[in-house]
Amino acid sequence: MPRPAVFLPRFRTLPALIALTAAGAAGAASIDNAREPDNALEQVIVTATREAKARSELAESVGVISEEQLEHIAPAHPADALNRVAGVHINNLGGEGHMTSIRQPISTAGVYLFLEDGIPTRPTGFFNHNGLYEINVPQSARLEVTKGPASALYGSDAIGGVINAVTKAAPDSAEVTINGELGADGWQRGLISGGNKLGENSAFRLDLNRTASEGFREEAEYTRTSMSGRLDSRFAEGWDSKTVLSYSTIDQSGVSGLEQEDYRNDVRKNLYHGDIGYREVEAFRLSSELAFTPGDDSLITATPFVRHNTMAMMPSWMVTYDPNIRDTEFSSYGLLLKYRRNFDRGEVIVGVDADYTPSEYREERISVSRDGEYFVDYARTGELTYHFEAEQTSVSPYLHAEFAPSANWLLSAGLRYDVFAVDYEDQLGTPNTDPAHFRPASQSRDYDNLSPKLGAVYKLSDNHQLYASYRHAFRAPTVGTLFRPGSSAGTTELDPVTSVSQEVGLRGIVGERVNYEVAVYEMTTENDIVSYIEGDDRKTTNAGETNHKGVEVSVQAPVGQEWELGVSYAAIRQQYEDFSYVLGRFDRSCFCMVSENLNFAGNDISRAPESLANVTLAYTPQWLAGLRMELEWSHMGDYYTDETNTRKYAGHELFNLRATHDVGEDLSVYARLSNITDERYSTYTSNQVGDADLSYRPGLPRSLFAGVRYRF
Repeated sequence: MPRPAVFLPRFRTLPALIALTAAGAAGAASIDNAREPDNALEQVIVTATREAKARSELAESVGVISEEQLEHIAPAHPADALNRVAGVHINNLGGEGHMTSIRQPISTAGVYLFLEDGIPTRPTGFFNHNGLYEINVPQSARLEVTKGPASALYGSDAIGGVINAVTKAAPDSAEVTINGELGADGWQRGLISGGNKLGENSAFRLDLNRTASEGFREEAEYTRTSMSGRLDSRFAEGWDSKTVLSYSTIDQSGVSGLEQEDYRNDVRKNLYHGDIGYREVEAFRLSSELAFTPGDDSLITATPFVRHNTMAMMPSWMVTYDPNIRDTEFSSYGLLLKYRRNFDRGEVIVGVDADYTPSEYREERISVSRDGEYFVDYARTGELTYHFEAEQTSVSPYLHAEFAPSANWLLSAGLRYDVFAVDYEDQLGTPNTDPAHFRPASQSRDYDNLSPKLGAVYKLSDNHQLYASYRHAFRAPTVGTLFRPGSSAGTTELDPVTSVSQEVGLRGIVGERVNYEVAVYEMTTENDIVSYIEGDDRKTTNAGETNHKGVEVSVQAPVGQEWELGVSYAAIRQQYEDFSYVLGRFDRSCFCMVSENLNFAGNDISRAPESLANVTLAYTPQWLAGLRMELEWSHMGDYYTDETNTRKYAGHELFNLRATHDVGEDLSVYARLSNITDERYSTYTSNQVGDADLSYRPGLPRSLFAGVRYRF
């Protein structure tokens, strides 16, 4: 059924009405805690320019999850924390696997930038939709989410949003915190954090995270080991450095989708047994920021960094038609240079980012054994379908300027120019005769992109601001898309996907502590990657266009002396403007497979929820010092499951309960009960065009977790 042309939010449940009432009283800001400034306009954000900046200076919407919130939430998955930010949805695919949806549909597309202390955790061209599991989220100092394209300091992939994990600073004196946690389905986690001074001018911190879980599905084990180290030093007056080392290993079992009957009646069922669909990841990062302050009005920073990642995986979605094991390895060597100069009425930032990443990709065909409907074992064949090396070099100069023509206005403008060069070399050498695995000839590929950014902040009063922004962004084709095309031809000719985003927002504080922010945005994405049939060949090209618009509202408000209400809500509309699809089907008239081209212009984008909401009600009683209890309601609206808009997932409502009690200054105990009502829900529901059967990824049933935290 066609939807009304007018874009209006829909409120269907009582909690959503509560959210609307709160928004009507104030509007909303990102969820802050008592240790943050009571006025959200004073809250410090570091993502925009890689250094501390008051929210009041930003022409963008940023959500923050603070260190105190992370301790109280004790996130077992990045979704537990990040889904509190208005318009942000991270789903749970098992272990810490996930897809992201920020002003974009739920997908694996590389339209997000994941950062650690402002440095991309992966280079352009190597996006991983599970990339947040390479970050030690529960031991971060804070999480910052920039919604929509970022400033000129960031390049490819920053279309839907940027998630920046900020590491904890080294302490001024000796401290150690030990955190042990147990929970449902064999959940075990140990967190150790501590540090001390090293002489008069340096201090260090170490964070360790060991997590293991059997998973609530059959044979869905997951383990991770993470270590983070940070060294803060001052060499001399005006000279400072920050060195950060991060290392993680992740071992994750494959988890299958379920058809409707099993989803309703046997939710723990998993069609992948043994190592089918496994994923083993090793991620290493080391950076050292050297900052020189020549005077009060300038700053120079140089940040060299290295990365090394390996991943061995069996793509679970391919075991039925093209089973394989792929090994990916890359190393990165980069440098971020930045110069900032302050003037009487503004500042100018000039910088350049450089990155060199050699990589290797190997893909081996395997045979998979089945026992009925279960995939139970596999054998290597020794046959390589792909083996190539690729060296990617990028250089990206940028300019960011801010100017205050009057006391009430702050204008900003930025320009970034990204240049990429990729040298690809096929290592197999033999002629390519397999039409299911096109193999491009060795070649070099280069492309560039110019991204302008404009913004303005207008001070309505001391406590209220209006802001607006207009930003271009882009997504460079990944190395895998270019050189691992499968049955598609023409992938090496792909150009970057481009996007234009416009946003208007209102934020501020009502009374003493009611913080609010309202953002309205529209984004158009062009040159999306689509496939089509020409003769007997399947080809891939830049041709798609999509439109994304929405309203995001968030509120943080005290209710009396003991209660606090946090509200976030987003109403979203996403449509195909021009989007092609190749449909293969069996034609009974000729008893053969035929293909046809479809265009879904005018349809809603598949897997794009029409609404997202999160409401928390926290109780901090005066009669028992140190106790904090919180009831959380999480809402996902419905969405179409494929491009034809013929099938829908109805959405879901979840309730979670958390409690933390600080027994003393050094000892805390906490517990969380997830999915109180034991609702059956799916974290990702989809079907292929031409196939009416839906595939569900069941979410966590009612589960209890508890932990103890002790500080020395």
